[in-house]
Amino acid sequence: MAKKNGNILIVDDNRGVLTALQLLLKPYFEGIITLPSPVTLPSVLRERSWQVVLLDMNFTSGINTGNEGLYWLHEIKKQCPTLPVVLFTAYADIDLAVRGIKEGATDFVVKPWNNQKLVETLLNAVSASETKSPANGPNARRTAESSHPFADTRNMYWGNSPAMQQLRLLVEKVASTDANILITGENGTGKEMLAREIHSLSPRNRQEMVSVDMGAVTESLFESELFGHVKGSFTDAHADRAGKFEAASRSTLFLDEIGNLPYHLQAKLLTAIQRRSIVRV
Repeated sequence: MAKKNGNILIVDDNRGVLTALQLLLKPYFEGIITLPSPVTLPSVLRERSWQVVLLDMNFTSGINTGNEGLYWLHEIKKQCPTLPVVLFTAYADIDLAVRGIKEGATDFVVKPWNNQKLVETLLNAVSASETKSPANGPNARRTAESSHPFADTRNMYWGNSPAMQQLRLLVEKVASTDANILITGENGTGKEMLAREIHSLSPRNRQEMVSVDMGAVTESLFESELFGHVKGSFTDAHADRAGKFEAASRSTLFLDEIGNLPYHLQAKLLTAIQRRSIVRV
């Protein structure tokens, strides 16, 4: 495999993690620099051109708020606005991840990580950055956002208002991630339309988005409909059947009207979403 002509900076206080990542990423990056502490980040960023930074969220033992990671993310973005930063966290806190993306992160990876997923996330971040600007380094400081209005798409008429442009920026950032996204709003405000826009901008857009009206799913068929079933698990189960989660495994699953579900079914749904795994009934 040909190496990429670029450098990755990894910041993590666990030296075992740094060693493992050096071995994993060696075939993909020309230069791999590791820092066990973010204190020297500003000076290290000035030393060479970087393609991506992998930044841990927590550096103080026993304190797992992620605030340290967000602080250093902000410092990186002040110095190199277009440099892609992937956040590294041991806590699958979607709110924190989305907050990081709002503040400029490109994506996030949860520990313990999947090797293939981690590599793909980093390479995707590099590719996305290269299509927008040259490598980031001492002379790469520039404005990160275009002043031109967003073009309309098949799913959305974006307009030119500041609120819609801010929403579009957020949509573009979260679309490239595998984060679970909660869209709220009154009836008729376009929640499904926004979900389709996120899907169309995501790496999963080659597959059709799978939509489920949760208000139309009966309680007795909830698990079978979402998680699937195996032959003989109940009277009418004449064959194995994949549920909606499996059907959307390489796509986007849009769950509409989840507020209509009874609380105990919402709890089952939440467990599946948090664990990112299901078992057929």
